Amino acid sequence: MNEIKIPELAESITEGTISEWLVKKGDKVEKGDAVVELETDKVNVEVNTDFAGVITEIVAEEGDDVEVGDVIAKVDENGEAGADASETSDDTANAAAESKEEAPQETNAAQADTQSEAGTADNTDVIASPAARKRARELGIDLSKVQARDPLGRIRPEDVDAAAKGGSEQKEAKPAKKEEAKQAEKTTFDKPVERVKMSRRRQTIANRLVNVQQEAAMLTTFNEVDMSAIMKLRSERKENFVQKHDVKLGFMSFFTKAVIGALKDFPLLNAEIQGNELVLKKFYDIGIAVSTEEGLVVPVVRDADKMDFAGVEREISNLGKKAINKQLSLDELQGGTFTITNGGTFGSMLSTPILNSPQVGILGMHNIQKRPMVMPDDSIEVRPMMYLALSYDHRIVDGKDAVQFLVRIKELLEDPYDLLLEG
Repeated sequence: MNEIKIPELAESITEGTISEWLVKKGDKVEKGDAVVELETDKVNVEVNTDFAGVITEIVAEEGDDVEVGDVIAKVDENGEAGADASETSDDTANAAAESKEEAPQETNAAQADTQSEAGTADNTDVIASPAARKRARELGIDLSKVQARDPLGRIRPEDVDAAAKGGSEQKEAKPAKKEEAKQAEKTTFDKPVERVKMSRRRQTIANRLVNVQQEAAMLTTFNEVDMSAIMKLRSERKENFVQKHDVKLGFMSFFTKAVIGALKDFPLLNAEIQGNELVLKKFYDIGIAVSTEEGLVVPVVRDADKMDFAGVEREISNLGKKAINKQLSLDELQGGTFTITNGGTFGSMLSTPILNSPQVGILGMHNIQKRPMVMPDDSIEVRPMMYLALSYDHRIVDGKDAVQFLVRIKELLEDPYDLLLEG
């Protein structure tokens, strides 16, 4: 009997949630076949089997949290499709051996099975890895009485072992505290409500956003940009641009190029903190925030400084489609040096974007509104204006640099012809 385990996914990903089984018990699989879809903090990935044969047991159900190395299914290389796992020779041998045991042992086993089933029924709402559930069944531990050391409340095998070693005193003391914590977390309502478990990605987004605000000295500075010149340029060249490059000339390429130009003038915005060192990055991998049904993801345009406008537009379009279709790879989501987010697509007029750690800067775009503006000759003209927001980590970026960085972006956007030449 061979075991299908969660493989090494990426350096920063050690666990995930079973999103969907692509096979069922009794199905025949070939080596390399995808058997399950795993939801991780960043993307959904398929886990393939290293063995050919028949699925005889599915250990982890949909919705279970699993870690790298956890067994999620078993494959019998000699099995036949549609056969039940209980019909295998191993199970027959086990049954024969069990029939030779004395009656008291059978009674104890039945009692243990009953306890195990009861424990499983009581523990359906407990967040625990399959390995932890198995360990709890072996030790006869009620998972609801196990204290998790994981910040998200997930119970691991070592937590079960710790509960077992703690003895009856620990088992009696901790359940009350856990119940009190559960009651404190859950608010009761007199009117109808629906409770929906947060997806792993949403939990990760929530935790990271909170961590950024706790760990970084985040400030936001604002400015506004006159979009007249960009809109005129796009109007003049959009048809030729599409014909030549087979991609539309949007706003994002202008903002990406403007950000890169400003980063070259203010390199601290393209850095990160590692211990007591500043890491000044000499490359420009720009993250572009994309909203999907499951939450915000930030795919990265690699070496954006080496691309022309068409290259930037094409890459942003491709990454956006992949994000929506859940086809992004882990490599496409890691290693950005600065992020751009566009709340204006949803009608946002002004916002304070939150840093995408470990980056120290993020630019927020907003919707374009026509407003009366006083010109240098004191005349008043109606201009298409956009508010810009720059959130930055004050630990390494001073207010002066942040303000001048944003002013530099404004200057580049309001003179896009020079930006095109420099780009």
